[in-house]
Amino acid sequence: MKRDLRVSRTYPHPRALVWRALTEPELLAEWLMPNDFRAEIGHAFTFTTKPAPGFDGIVHCEVLAIRAPELLQLSWRGGSIDTRVTFRLEDAILYSRAATRVVLEHTGFEGLEAILTSFILEAGWRSMEKNTLARLLDRLTSDVAPTASAKNDRADNGGLWCWLARALAPIQRRLAKRTAKARGREP
Repeated sequence: MKRDLRVSRTYPHPRALVWRALTEPELLAEWLMPNDFRAEIGHAFTFTTKPAPGFDGIVHCEVLAIRAPELLQLSWRGGSIDTRVTFRLEDAILYSRAATRVVLEHTGFEGLEAILTSFILEAGWRSMEKNTLARLLDRLTSDVAPTASAKNDRADNGGLWCWLARALAPIQRRLAKRTAKARGREP
C-alpha cells in the first residue's frame, strides 16, 4: 500500500515573498515549526513540535534540492515515516492579478501505519497553507508585527495534529505489534 499527498494553494503575493516564507528559518518557524534550516543542498536539520503518540516531536530533514525561487525538496523523517516534501512555486493569476501557486507534494507513505500518518499530515498541511501561511504572507506584505492570535495558530494546528494522532494511536500500536510479531520480535 502506498499513498502520496498533493496540496495546492494560490496566494495573491509575489513569488519572492512566498520563497522567503519557505526558506528563511524564522519565517518558516512562524507558519510551520521551529527549525535550524539553511537553504543549502545537503544541509541536515530538524523541525520540532509537540510530541504525539508514536512521534517524539522531531522531524529529521535534509535539503535534497533547491532552485530559487521555484523548488525546495526535503527529506522528511519522523515517527513511522521516511518521506519527501517538495514545494514548487508557480506563476498564477488570482482575481486578474499576478499571484503565486504553491504546490506541496509529500510522497513516500508506504504501509498502513505510514498511510494513517499521511491523513494526519494532509490535514495539517491543508490547514497551515490555508490559514497560517496565508496570514504570514499577508503580514509580510503589510509589514506588521505578528499578533498573539497569529502566533497561537501554530498551537491550534498542533492541536489538530495531536488529536488525530491520539485518535489513530491504538491502530498504529496494533500494527506495530503485528509487524514486530511477524518479524519474530515481540515488543
